[in-house]
Amino acid sequence: MGEPLIPTTMVGSYPQPDWLIDREVLGGRLPPRVRARELWRVADPWLEQAQDDATLIAIIEQERAGLDIIGDGEMRRESYSNAFANSLGGVDRERMGTALDRTGKPNSVPRVVGPILRQPSTLADEARFLHTHTRRRTKITLPGPFTMAQQAQNDYYPDLRSLALAYADAVNAEIRALHAAGVDIVQLDEPYLQARPEEAQQFGVEAINRAVAGVKGQTALHICFGYAHVHHYAAKPSGYSFLPELEASQVDILSIEAAQPTIDLSVLRRLPSKKIMLGVISLGDLAIETPALVAERLSKALEHVPAERLMAAPDCGLKYVSREVAFGKLRAMVEGTEIVRQRL
Repeated sequence: MGEPLIPTTMVGSYPQPDWLIDREVLGGRLPPRVRARELWRVADPWLEQAQDDATLIAIIEQERAGLDIIGDGEMRRESYSNAFANSLGGVDRERMGTALDRTGKPNSVPRVVGPILRQPSTLADEARFLHTHTRRRTKITLPGPFTMAQQAQNDYYPDLRSLALAYADAVNAEIRALHAAGVDIVQLDEPYLQARPEEAQQFGVEAINRAVAGVKGQTALHICFGYAHVHHYAAKPSGYSFLPELEASQVDILSIEAAQPTIDLSVLRRLPSKKIMLGVISLGDLAIETPALVAERLSKALEHVPAERLMAAPDCGLKYVSREVAFGKLRAMVEGTEIVRQRL
């Protein structure tokens, strides 16, 4: 069976169970850039098994909700970026660095002290686990090179562009390994393209294209205004500072946030070669959308993008909402998408 019109998927994360991670501590801090072992409730000898079990739960709940493309829910991650970023060669394992996050606050980050090199990571094993446990198409996420460069203290490379390009080479190798493990779509998470548009204009697309150069499988890129539990309605602008520029990128799919912020969707006309993974589920409001509202949001996008190039997703990762809310929102998204499909 082929993929339906307007396939549904998650952006990346699904809520981790309370028995796996301390969700109160997780939600009370900024997303960690360095490792944060203190978040886990399960001791090391049993942690991998517990993470596998949580991943199975995430897969089953996505299938129950009716999603067409399944992710692993990032059950094994403390944040979307820190596991991979801290697995790389060239990062000081003993002394952390500091960098300002997109709220302007200092945050502990990886300190780059040598050449960035991909080391054997667990992500390929996680991709195989996902591929093995669902018959639906799969997607897995990876922090993008531009964002990792912004989330690091650079004590080695001559400038930030050089650091981003070094990260891009490591990401390229990882993407190839993830596709080889059986995953259909590898998504780069690049929220800092929006947060740091001046530098994004200088070398953002260059770094992304280097990261996906020569890759045979399908790729996606997620760009957003930040997690809703940190960046509320008042903090989110009405338009992207860096989006049309991504038409020049070599990624296949662009994932954008469009439910919580009210953006002018006519910008999508400036991305004619890309599939658009449209955010139709707001994470700034814990009320579960009606299917009719989801259908309305998709219909507005269809004024600018043909159905063959449209996908449906939440605005961002679901990590910080409850499992009940996350499942309800996904189910509403699937039902709302089906309303639109029936009209086409």
